[in-house]
Amino acid sequence: MLMNLTAGSPMNCSFFLRFLIVLLALCYKTMGVIKLPPNVTVPAVIAFGDSIVDSGNNNNLKTLVKCNFPPYGKDFQGGVPSGRFCNGKIPSDIIAEELGIKGYVPAYLDPNLKSSDLLTGVGFASGASGYDPLTPQIASVIPLSAQLDMFKEYIGKLKGIVGEKRTNFILSNSLFIVVGGSDDIANTYYVVHARLQYDIPAYTDLMSNSAINFVKEIHKLGARRIAVLSAPPIGCVPSQRTLAGGIVRECAEKYNDAAKLFNSKISKELDSFNHNSPNSRIVYIDVYNPLLDIILNYQKYGYKVVDRGCCGTGKLEVAVLCNPLDTTCSNASEYVFWDSYHPTEGVYRQLVTIVLHNYLNKLI
Repeated sequence: MLMNLTAGSPMNCSFFLRFLIVLLALCYKTMGVIKLPPNVTVPAVIAFGDSIVDSGNNNNLKTLVKCNFPPYGKDFQGGVPSGRFCNGKIPSDIIAEELGIKGYVPAYLDPNLKSSDLLTGVGFASGASGYDPLTPQIASVIPLSAQLDMFKEYIGKLKGIVGEKRTNFILSNSLFIVVGGSDDIANTYYVVHARLQYDIPAYTDLMSNSAINFVKEIHKLGARRIAVLSAPPIGCVPSQRTLAGGIVRECAEKYNDAAKLFNSKISKELDSFNHNSPNSRIVYIDVYNPLLDIILNYQKYGYKVVDRGCCGTGKLEVAVLCNPLDTTCSNASEYVFWDSYHPTEGVYRQLVTIVLHNYLNKLI
């Protein structure tokens, strides 16, 4: 017996390996997983909107707004460019991970999607989409109306797998994430000037009305726990600093003011809808202020660079402009932004921690 347990013996090595595997599995299941209250379950995470939660739906579209190539995914599952506009995981992935559901939320249009993936959630989001129906048209991406159609198809598939009763349970208990507004303000309104007939108050009305109508549509289809993320301080992302921040590339305050105006409108609309929707948790999530705090106090949060992304010069590179020909920074964890538009995984993790701390009790 003593001989079998001697260091280096085959039995000892085998025992140690099994022990290590079990230990790692336990660590994976318990690390960072939020403990939900008794009798509360969140079976799936389902995402709609734009590039913040697009996990690869743009990959096979005829659009320039895609990122299924290096250096995207530099820190994702061993360097896989999955179509996420990030160096690693995006918010929907991190939320699913923190809730102990799964490690990442796949794109609904992923050709390798399995039936089992549907039970724990998928993403319908499309990079460069928005609440304004004109926004996805300009970029040739998937509008919210088509994301809604895909969701209806998803529900039909779910019923075919687990039946109507279980499908209704999944829909009413899952966490739905809706993200939009950035591309409407930055691209459609300010860069392309495609809505010249509107001033900002009127344009943010259009955005807010479209957003609340979308939330009402997914609610009609069975969604009950709905988190709608605010527009971020879009004027402080590197590309907008470059385009509208003047020679010293300051935050473009008119972009931020537009985002704040939209946020004030959609938050009121969501509060009202939530109040009039029994057995529902429809919650406005402020990411504007937490992200702005990280941007303004980036060194306090452990970052070294805030005004440019990790990819290329970091001042304009995004989507096809951030490609294998660009030089990429050696350590994305030192940067607030991955490309000129999207935060790094590290920033997303800090934001998700803040959001779950502030809002999870309202959503469950």
